[in-house]
Amino acid sequence: MALQTAFIPYTLDFKFDARTSRGLISQHQVYFIKLWHAPDPTIVGLGECAPLAGLSIDYRPDLLQKLENVCQTINAGKAETINPDKLELQEWPAIGFALETALLDLQNGGNRQIYKNAFSNGETGIPINGLVWMGDKDFMQQQISQKLAQGYSCLKLKIGGLDFTTELEILQSIRETASEKELTIRVDANGAFAPDEAFKKLERLAKYNIHSIEQPIKQGQWKAMEELCAYTPVPIALDEELIGVQAPDKQAELLETINPQYIILKPTLVGGLKASADWIELAEKRSIGWWMTSALESNIGLNAISQFTANYSLTMPQGLGTGQLYHNNIASPLQIEQGKLWYREKQEWGQL
Repeated sequence: MALQTAFIPYTLDFKFDARTSRGLISQHQVYFIKLWHAPDPTIVGLGECAPLAGLSIDYRPDLLQKLENVCQTINAGKAETINPDKLELQEWPAIGFALETALLDLQNGGNRQIYKNAFSNGETGIPINGLVWMGDKDFMQQQISQKLAQGYSCLKLKIGGLDFTTELEILQSIRETASEKELTIRVDANGAFAPDEAFKKLERLAKYNIHSIEQPIKQGQWKAMEELCAYTPVPIALDEELIGVQAPDKQAELLETINPQYIILKPTLVGGLKASADWIELAEKRSIGWWMTSALESNIGLNAISQFTANYSLTMPQGLGTGQLYHNNIASPLQIEQGKLWYREKQEWGQL
C-alpha cells in the first residue's frame, strides 16, 4: 500500500516570555507531518518537525519548500516505507525525526503509541528534571519554589543570562533549602562562558555540588573543550556540540577527542530516534553517560522521544519536562506527577 503524506503548520504559544541564550521567545512554530496508506486515510501516523532558531541546522527560509518537496516525492511514489536517502534529509534532521516517528506511529496503528514498553503502557514513569528558565532573580526563584513543591528531585537551571554572581546567589539559596542528597542540580550555560574564564567559573560552581553543566563554551572549540573536560571540577555534558555532526566517523572522533562526562541527545536536532540510538551506542562504548532531552516540541514530539527513551534502562532523570510550557499544547495522556513523566492511557489525545 502506497504511503501518502501532508503537513500542518501549528504555532505554540508559551505561557510566559522565556529568556534563552537567543533572547526572549513567546511562540514556537512547528509542523505536524501526517502519514497514511492511500486506501485507508482513517489511520494516520503523526510526527513533529520543530526546528529551533539559532540551533537547528534546518531552521532555514527554505524549510517549507523542503517539506513540500518531501511530501510531493512520497505522494508521487509507490513505496510502502520511506527511504531517507532518496529524500535527501541529511541536512534536515527535524524533518527526518518527524517522518521517522510518523512512520512508527502508522505502523503501530496510528494511536500515538509508537513503542510498547512499561512507560507507554502506563506502568512506570520516567524521572525528569524540572526546568528553570532564565529571567530576573525573582522570576527564577519563583520557578524553583514551584518545582520543589511539585516534588522534583532534580532541577535544571539555565544560566548565562544574569550576572554570574547573581546566579551563584540563586544556587546558594537552593542549597540552603536542599542538600545534594535531597536535590540534584544541573546547569545549562548554552555556551555562555568564554574559554579563558570557563575553568574559574566551573570552580565556583563546584561549591554548590552541581551534577553537571551543559555546553559551558560554544561548540566547535574541540581543543578547549577537551582541556575543560580533562580537568573540570563539574562534569561536562555536550549538547550543541553534537548538532550537525552526522557522519559516524566524525561522531566517534568528537567523543574520543573531547572525552566528555556526558552527552545530551535531542532527536529534533540530531536527526531522529535512530540517530540518537547511534550516538548512545558510541557513547556507551566509551563509558560516556547520556540522557535525552526534548527541544521545546509539542506533546506529539515529546511523546515520541519519551517512549523511545523508555526502551533503555535509565539511571538518571531525563530532560522531558517541557510539555507544560504552552497555553495551546495538544491534549495528551502525558502527565507529570512528583517529578516523573507518565503516560496515562485513560487520557485521550486531542485533535489537530
